[in-house]
Amino acid sequence: MVVAVATAFSPALVADAFAFKIFGINIFGKDDTAADQVPDPVRYDVTLTTDAVDPDLKEALENSSRLVADKERPVSGDLGVVVKARDDRERLIAALYEKARYGGVVTITVDGRNIDDLPPNPTFSRKGPVPVTVNVAAGPVFKVREVQFGGDAANRNPADYDLAPGDTAGSLTIIKAGDKIVEQLKSEGRPLAKLTTRKVVADHRTDTVDVVVAAEGGPIAPVGTVGVSGAKAVRPDFIERYSRLNKGDRYSPEALRKAGERLRALGVFSSVTIHEAEELAGDGSLPMTIEVSEGKQRYLGIGAQYSTIDGFGVNGYWGHRNLFGAAEGLRIEGAVGRLGDATSIGDLDFSAGVTFTKPGAFVPSATLIASILAKTDNPDAYNAKLVTASLGIAYELNDLDTITGSGQVSWEKDDDAFGNNSYLTFSLPLQYDRDARDNKLDPTEGYRAMARVTPSYEAYNGTFFSGFEGFVAGYHGFGAEDRIVLAGKVSAGVLLGADNLENIPATRRFFAGGGGSVRGYGYQEISPYNAANEATGGASYMTASLETRVRVTEKIGVVPFIDVGAVAADVAPDFSDIRTGVGIGIRYATPFGPLRLDFAVPLNKYEGGADYGIYAGIGQSF
Repeated sequence: MVVAVATAFSPALVADAFAFKIFGINIFGKDDTAADQVPDPVRYDVTLTTDAVDPDLKEALENSSRLVADKERPVSGDLGVVVKARDDRERLIAALYEKARYGGVVTITVDGRNIDDLPPNPTFSRKGPVPVTVNVAAGPVFKVREVQFGGDAANRNPADYDLAPGDTAGSLTIIKAGDKIVEQLKSEGRPLAKLTTRKVVADHRTDTVDVVVAAEGGPIAPVGTVGVSGAKAVRPDFIERYSRLNKGDRYSPEALRKAGERLRALGVFSSVTIHEAEELAGDGSLPMTIEVSEGKQRYLGIGAQYSTIDGFGVNGYWGHRNLFGAAEGLRIEGAVGRLGDATSIGDLDFSAGVTFTKPGAFVPSATLIASILAKTDNPDAYNAKLVTASLGIAYELNDLDTITGSGQVSWEKDDDAFGNNSYLTFSLPLQYDRDARDNKLDPTEGYRAMARVTPSYEAYNGTFFSGFEGFVAGYHGFGAEDRIVLAGKVSAGVLLGADNLENIPATRRFFAGGGGSVRGYGYQEISPYNAANEATGGASYMTASLETRVRVTEKIGVVPFIDVGAVAADVAPDFSDIRTGVGIGIRYATPFGPLRLDFAVPLNKYEGGADYGIYAGIGQSF
């Protein structure tokens, strides 16, 4: 079992013995701090009923009700109960409209009286929680009867906006249709596009809706002058250059969105907002301002992990996000592992490294990356000591594609199935990445692919070899709000020129097993073995994973999965020794990605090998 923890705890963990928070989020227990801050606290007891049989509508109503969501929190005074009830009625009506229930009726009583009949300053008994009853009569589902597009929105097909005659006429669908039309007009280079009419008329005799949407596109205008505000330690000229919003370029909402994402990804800003001028400049261009708020430039972190196999481990790092004023990053990190398990200092795992990054090097799309890493690595298959230095460039070809090239030199000393050997390896890794996922931490649609080739020369043995690796992962959501997501990943690799594995450093050979490949098996447990039952590593591998990610509630999900993998000593896997792991995981949604906990068992375990594996982390497994 391996469990890793590296978290920042809220002070509430100490102050409140009944609540547990991570990153300020209440994970479990009752947090009563809000009650202490409410003047004249009044508690209430709420009952929500509805005649709706549609489970999605029932869930939408329950999720919209603040009375239900906040029922454990007191309100301020008797009037606070009424104010919350009236706000709830508006929320529930809006939820009905979103589901095209324009004839729905929401009735709320407080202490047995309709909220419309209560005096301006009501008083209720304080002997117990104030009883609140919410009843929702859902009414019929309204359909689209006629849609009229006017102005620069004319001659459009209603079906392209989910508003074809007979379609469900949900209010959110109608709002999105108008927003989509404006976005399309702006994508034509018309930054001043706006809606001029959005009218909806519901006919309660026929349960139908007529919709009128008109828009004005305005003139085509390029990007004008780009100013920067709020910058302090980061140079404004770098911000403007790195945003890639250049005066004279075609105006595009997508370009603005990407510019904001690009600047936020630097990590030096706590917020980035791009403001567009409300009118064109004299030359017909649209001025804009990038407003930034800088975050902390330096950061420090520590972490710890525990394994019943490898003992304790600790790690720490220090970093600077803006070394010279152009978001240059410097990160110094170190770690010690196998504490309590190793019998001598030589058996401990050590690592220390320094990484320097310079965004916008040479051109805005390029990032310079330089690093040096020294480490000792002691998995069951080998003991390795190595030092690696690297210098490279990552270049963004477009919004989806990145290519990275570098030069590396690595010295390594191994003690493994082939005895004690030293290696000096020069490499020129070249990697291509394509990321078309809709969300990097919790994707529901899209795919990601990577291909890497690493031509290498090992100087001590005079061996030329090349590693080829790649993977593709895909995601597809089903059901309302993608409550079920199928996710799959296939990875493969081969070492050409590795006719004698003894001449290849152990860290460059292929192994599988563990949280990053075939769960249920020990780390790097899947490998060819020699006559002495020692793992040698392989010249080729293939792994595959399939997950069904099911969201049970808004916060909790379950994930059954299966992983398979094979590693061979030859350049082509013969699949004579396929290893399979199956298991189930739990996900807990947070603003920074799902917390992940997976349990897996091997279906065909090695003799004396791992019986199961437990894996924890942030984000989905792939």
